[in-house]
Amino acid sequence: MSASNKTGFSPLTFTLTGIPGLSMSHYWMAFPLSFLYLIMLLGNCTLLWTIKTDRSLHTPMYYLLSMLAAADLGLSVSTLPSMLAIFWFESMSVRFDACVIQMYFIHCFSAIESGVLVAMAFDRFVAICYPLQYASVLTSSLIMKAGGVIFMRGVCVVLPVAVLIKKLPFCRSMLLLHSFCLHQDMLRLACGDVRVNSLYGLTAVILTKGLDSLTILLSYMMIIRAIMGTISHEARAKAFNTCISHLCAVLVFYIPLIGLSIIHRFGKHLPHLTHTLMADAYLLVPPVLNPLVYSWKTKQIRRRILTLLHWRGTQQQV
Repeated sequence: MSASNKTGFSPLTFTLTGIPGLSMSHYWMAFPLSFLYLIMLLGNCTLLWTIKTDRSLHTPMYYLLSMLAAADLGLSVSTLPSMLAIFWFESMSVRFDACVIQMYFIHCFSAIESGVLVAMAFDRFVAICYPLQYASVLTSSLIMKAGGVIFMRGVCVVLPVAVLIKKLPFCRSMLLLHSFCLHQDMLRLACGDVRVNSLYGLTAVILTKGLDSLTILLSYMMIIRAIMGTISHEARAKAFNTCISHLCAVLVFYIPLIGLSIIHRFGKHLPHLTHTLMADAYLLVPPVLNPLVYSWKTKQIRRRILTLLHWRGTQQQV
């Protein structure tokens, strides 16, 4: 039986949580939160526009960066409706179907972003370990095909998660621990047998982020070995500098993800505030920091953005 039939609610609704302990201050939290989303949207859209309009950036590395920006945009837009509804309008309720849809897109774009980070690690591996073969190996056609595979993997692996959870009965408290719908959080409220859901959820994480993190680690082990084998200190510094932006993107994505997974599995005794802040960091920090880091560390993008700002300033003066 479906969740709504089992519980007697028509339709079944969940209650989202803002920030525990700040329930009277939601309206004041809306301003910094809206500013954060504005930075996310502006930063990632600027990256996409810069790469699209500058032909010198039509290379494999920047194609992959545009995919990362698109995944960050998808992740931001997935959480935007419920977050702003809570903090602007104090609307805590979300229907079951809407919650499942939001959960699906959050986990789907998260899996896509993880796959893009793997492709970017491979890009850096080829560029540093096999620089002479870089142009012949990483063609634009290969990057487009890799992007398609990464997208389809995210869509297909996460889809059964949404299908399975729709079949569960929900008869406990409908209070979620976050300002958006996550699979582990929804599963906690089910009163049926969740073993299949838990097993597939774990399998999906292993097939995506588990394998991805191991692949990235292996890539960087080989990259470090290649860099250390370089005689020139200047060449080492230059090679390592090309990896800093990607390393930052990997860290800001995987550290909150690992922390959130550990808390969901073993930290049930921890305060709700800890769960909330870790989930917010997992979904909000990467889309904010990635465009800032790449704009700061990538000379071509920084120069293009500065040129645009200078041109607009000149136009306004005229």
